[in-house]
Amino acid sequence: MEDEELELATKAMEAHKEFVKQPLEEKKECVSNLTYSGYIASGEESTADKKDLAEIFTVCKDVPLDDDRVKMNWPCHGPTPWPNECYKELMTAYMDQLAVYGDKLLKLIALGLELPMNTFVKLVEDGWHHMRVLHFRERLDRQDDARGIGAHTDYGMLVIAAQDEVGGLFIRPPLPEWRSKNWCQTESAAGVYENDDGWFFVPPKEGTLTCFPGDMFQFLTSGFFLATPHKVRLNYQERFALAYFHEPNFNSVIRPLRDPQNDESIHYGTHFTNMFLRCYPDRVTTKCIEEENRLDVLDKLRNNAIRAAKKGMKNTISCDEGA
Repeated sequence: MEDEELELATKAMEAHKEFVKQPLEEKKECVSNLTYSGYIASGEESTADKKDLAEIFTVCKDVPLDDDRVKMNWPCHGPTPWPNECYKELMTAYMDQLAVYGDKLLKLIALGLELPMNTFVKLVEDGWHHMRVLHFRERLDRQDDARGIGAHTDYGMLVIAAQDEVGGLFIRPPLPEWRSKNWCQTESAAGVYENDDGWFFVPPKEGTLTCFPGDMFQFLTSGFFLATPHKVRLNYQERFALAYFHEPNFNSVIRPLRDPQNDESIHYGTHFTNMFLRCYPDRVTTKCIEEENRLDVLDKLRNNAIRAAKKGMKNTISCDEGA
């Protein structure tokens, strides 16, 4: 990162440090029934049926109430329940900068695969970019379980992560035989190889970003790029990190690029919604989606988007077409 971007990342982490100091009841106010943006308490998330010890603020696309997608009950769409204006400005500015990095990386990857430079960038136009702002408590002693977040691959396309000087991120080179279809409800990479050998510590280095592909890139490239397994271990100091997800448009349809005979496709909005429904079964957002039949709206979006994609139209369609 350049000095300006490094300063912005530092300020964003400092803002989250101030936020997590607030009383729990105040933090819990930063939750919405419309969007998965907002506060996630430590232990609210689980990986492989074991609670993770990350305190998180998720920042999804901030969609105003007068937006047609909100009016038409698109799941996961709504205003972000920001804790304050300063927090909003810092996180938004940092994500805007990483969106620029994300597009540059996608262009370089396309060229490396001998594809037209904008192959992947087209897919992320008006992308469902989001970020998880993470806080991990300190490890108390050697008897204290050091597991922060269990082993997993990320559900999205491209992850760009920044961490403070404490460190706690571990990655494992993906094995060719490990091609878990994490986008399927019946398969999951959660917890796989978590306690085996072969994990590498990612040392924190000022101004350095860690980037790795997620499940959507694995699907898109038919396994040429495998999603990177990673996990977080608690350290003896509290730790902060920013994990940015550079994602396709919510209403885009993804197909394997180099396998024209493969008719399998993924509607990104359905994939994202299913992953969050699975992660947060008791969250007010999930209950709203289920009780207000927003999954029926999602089914219509998916079916119309897939039909449009088969006709060779754009990957995204308008709100009116989607409903």
